[in-house]
Amino acid sequence: MEDHTDDAMRKAKRLRREMSLPEVLLWNRLRGKPMGVKFRNQHPIEHYIVDFYCAAKHIAIEIDGIAHDMGDRPARDEKRDAKLRSWGIEVVRIAAAEVLRDADGTAEAIAKLCLDRPPPSALRAATSPNGGGFLGAPH
Repeated sequence: MEDHTDDAMRKAKRLRREMSLPEVLLWNRLRGKPMGVKFRNQHPIEHYIVDFYCAAKHIAIEIDGIAHDMGDRPARDEKRDAKLRSWGIEVVRIAAAEVLRDADGTAEAIAKLCLDRPPPSALRAATSPNGGGFLGAPH
């Protein structure tokens, strides 16, 4: 599931112009394809926008500021992450403070994480009785 709504696309374009400082610092490092890994920023998926996305490995990276620890945000984030996981997208959350502390190290760790994951198609072939498709998907 990597389609997006028109509204999500409009919001993603706006968010690209309004990225937070940690997002800008990280994007300046990820946009150069570290270790050969390609990332997208403020990427729309259905009606959600993820901060960074490695399409080849179906990994979304979310940079969380302090607001993500307040009020109903933790529950909303978990619900959103569960939905993305149901579509086969792994969600990795990183504290904004960590990016501010070491943007280079954070970018390197993200690239290594993506390199270490097998491509989604390899997982499907290994787990599906028919050699493809999502586990549990109708055949």
